Amino acid sequence: MKKQEPPAPPMHLNIEVPAELEAIYANLAVIRHSPSEVVIDFIRQMPDQPRARVYARVVMTPMNAKLLHRALGENLASYEEKFGEIHLPEAGAPEEKPIGFARG
Repeated sequence: MKKQEPPAPPMHLNIEVPAELEAIYANLAVIRHSPSEVVIDFIRQMPDQPRARVYARVVMTPMNAKLLHRALGENLASYEEKFGEIHLPEAGAPEEKPIGFARG
């Protein structure tokens, strides 16, 4: 009978953010996938402009995309607990233009 080894202690991850890293603003995302990858293009679309530009592309495995989905959900729940509910425009509202994050 093989003896079970205790689980390894969690690793402390030291994350370095380069000083020259520029944050980007995105108000639209297009998400596509294949069996092995999920691709998220972060886009900035200016009001009343027919063109938009991709400012960043993130490619990840489906498992990591699901973990990101979970982490975003947990963080947004925490945000709403602290600052109140985030209200989304109702579909078809005349004052709202179709801009934002969507599945591709």
